[in-house]
Amino acid sequence: MFSMNQLSTEARVQIVRCLVDGVGINATCRITGVAKNTVLKLLAELGAACDEFQDKTIRNVKCKRVQCDEIWSFCYAKQKNVPIGKEGLRGFGDVWTWTALDADTKLLITWLVGSRDANDALGFMRDTASRLANRVQLTTDGHRPYLEAVEDAFGGDIDYAMLVKHYGATPEGAQVRYSPAEVISCSAKPISGDPDPKHISTSYTERHNLTMRMSMRRFTRLTNGFSKKIENHEHSIALNFMHYNFARIHKTLRVTPAMEAGLADHAWDMEEIVGLID
Repeated sequence: MFSMNQLSTEARVQIVRCLVDGVGINATCRITGVAKNTVLKLLAELGAACDEFQDKTIRNVKCKRVQCDEIWSFCYAKQKNVPIGKEGLRGFGDVWTWTALDADTKLLITWLVGSRDANDALGFMRDTASRLANRVQLTTDGHRPYLEAVEDAFGGDIDYAMLVKHYGATPEGAQVRYSPAEVISCSAKPISGDPDPKHISTSYTERHNLTMRMSMRRFTRLTNGFSKKIENHEHSIALNFMHYNFARIHKTLRVTPAMEAGLADHAWDMEEIVGLID
């Protein structure tokens, strides 16, 4: 087993490749032969570096359409199993990741890890607005905190609509633990400005939710791969989004989202990402 100071660049790259391809921490240790504490320390240092780099770089984004969504996970324990004394504390129970995606370049503009309440909605939308260079058309789901948050962050300088999904009754005997309720219809509700009805959609950000679940073990349902500490959860997300934005070639774009958005002139390799630590 290797310590952090003994890791070569090649060993760090191998660890990161595992972590951005949906391999869990314990499996990464078995594959690479690196101690668990060392893997977690690398994740923490590199995750923080990736978060700082993207916070500085993803600014003044020129885009036309933005889609936002929230994806559920949990940390430490499911909400119903959180011990007495830890209830209501950040990092125990339900954890929501808010994401803002450019529908054209597929760039993940920003994200926020927290709860699904009005305060986090406000912080998330203010951060999103601060990164945009021009007026955009925004689509969210029907989550009510968005209404006040979008108004506060953008004022009247936004073409905003909600896409509200209507769910059918769960059939008797259905495997409700494994399958969500069926969506029977959607209704588009313009909220402010003049949103184009043809582009009132959350399809791209919902597809990105699948990408997150496939590439981060912590989001895989019905396993024990969930995050035990909120800090590791946040670092994993920052690392994964760095890889998604700057290194992973999007199949339909044939370049990375950052290249398509004009934020990078080449596809990053793993050595460059690992080099952010320095």
